[in-house]
Amino acid sequence: MMLDVDGVLTDGRLLYLPDGREAKTFHVRDGLGIQLMIASGVPVALISGRRSEATARRAEELGIELTYLGISDKEEAFQDILQRLDLNESQVAYVGDDLPDLHLMKKVGLSMAVADAASEVRAAAHVVLRTNGGQGAVREACERILKAKGAWNIA
Repeated sequence: MMLDVDGVLTDGRLLYLPDGREAKTFHVRDGLGIQLMIASGVPVALISGRRSEATARRAEELGIELTYLGISDKEEAFQDILQRLDLNESQVAYVGDDLPDLHLMKKVGLSMAVADAASEVRAAAHVVLRTNGGQGAVREACERILKAKGAWNIA
């Protein structure tokens, strides 16, 4: 599973603190969804055009080893992930929200758009999630995948 960050794991807003640092909010349910995916054997990767200490910290907390930040060419990161995991494009799910995600969404086996994604992204997606970015959309995507795989084993 590959995820964009800003607008998918976050609500897309950027908060600049007085000292120049950036702050972001992440939804705890998204985090649990990602951890459940990883525990079920599904690798999770982040690909973001922005470099962010907050995103790097969150990825580390969740155990996401494939984290690509400050990426101007998402295709290059995408190909690197495919090669590292020995996958083909049809084996990948991608969650996006805005125009830079369109290219990858058109390549993967399962493309998902958050509910508040750009209209072009929603139109290109195989699935439009019910939830907005940063509000649990990634959890929704994880649940869909795990349930489809028969791996939603929550007691």
